[in-house]
Amino acid sequence: MNVTRGFTGRPRVDNPGLPPGQYDAGDDWPVLSAEVTPDLSPADWSFRIDGLVERPHIWDWDAARALPGSSYEGDIHCVTSWSKFGVRFGGVSLDAFFQVVRPHGSATHAIAYSHTGYSTNLPLADLTGGRAWIAWEYDGTPLAPEHGGPARLLVPHLYFWKSAKWIAGITLLDHDEPGFWERNGYHERGNPWEEQRYSGD
Repeated sequence: MNVTRGFTGRPRVDNPGLPPGQYDAGDDWPVLSAEVTPDLSPADWSFRIDGLVERPHIWDWDAARALPGSSYEGDIHCVTSWSKFGVRFGGVSLDAFFQVVRPHGSATHAIAYSHTGYSTNLPLADLTGGRAWIAWEYDGTPLAPEHGGPARLLVPHLYFWKSAKWIAGITLLDHDEPGFWERNGYHERGNPWEEQRYSGD
């Protein structure tokens, strides 16, 4: 893992808005990645949903941005113990993409994967109902490449490794399959309020 800012050893503050074991990163946004940041322009970006859907579909940059816009304002939490409060992301709710592809009733889980090959698994229920986005803006400006730009998955109610950077697609399945970090000892779901950091937590 490449880490461009230190984040360990910070004091924990008694804050009811912090999940257990977390600290408030304030204005910092530590940059962590399992891979080298790709040189990926909006013109080269695409997003696909396939698997257990009626109509697999691929969106290019313009087609994705033509969908109804949506935003998230709230908090994010990283498994490495930092949290950020009051962040603002802009993009499109995953619900809008799912309306196009029409998931089968048998679909229960998803694998999200990046243009770099990174992957992470999620229950489908964590991606629907206004709980997840494809995001390309942060605080009103284009999402920086080191934070997943031009577009990333955003699943803010789970630890942030589930919000795959440089998102390329989602495959819907009728079973769970581990992604990159899940194969390397991380928890299958990653709920910060239950401190689900590692397998067995």
